[in-house]
Amino acid sequence: MRRIVCLVLAGLALGTAAVAGEIEGVVFPDQVTVGTANLILNGMGVRVKKIAFIGINIYAAALYLPAKQADPAKILAADEPKQLVMHFLYKEVGRDKLLEAWAEGFKNNAGGSLAALKAPMATFDGYWSDMKKGDVAVLTYTPGEGTKVEIKGREMGVIPGAEFASALFSIWLGPKPPNEALKNGLLGR
Repeated sequence: MRRIVCLVLAGLALGTAAVAGEIEGVVFPDQVTVGTANLILNGMGVRVKKIAFIGINIYAAALYLPAKQADPAKILAADEPKQLVMHFLYKEVGRDKLLEAWAEGFKNNAGGSLAALKAPMATFDGYWSDMKKGDVAVLTYTPGEGTKVEIKGREMGVIPGAEFASALFSIWLGPKPPNEALKNGLLGR
């Protein structure tokens, strides 16, 4: 009997250690590896688009950082690896709608660096296609390399520069995110 109790307790302890984050039916791992860095799940949220009085879930997102951080200014200023993963929930989001959203996000959050980021923003826009329910996009910043963009499991390219990465991540963590609940979720609040 004692042996069974020990096995059950050991199984529970292992199960707890492997628990991942889940939101809107999407399971995100507790950690990911970027190069040689292990990043931990900082938080999760859902991009909700308000149409009239209805909220539509567009994608579930997770933010990974080297250590938990709730201060968006520190996250954006840190020249360290970070990753944002988006699992699309809506039946289909057209490329044009995505490009409008990215343009609005950069405009609302990039501040004075917007003009200098025109070329990398155009490159970023060129990577996108229509996204359907179940499609995944992964944005990974690695210092000294840039921001790798993966869409639907395919590496689209790397956009160099910490300034672009900061502006990109500010879309979700800046003063005017797509929705405040998404920002708070990514910050682990």
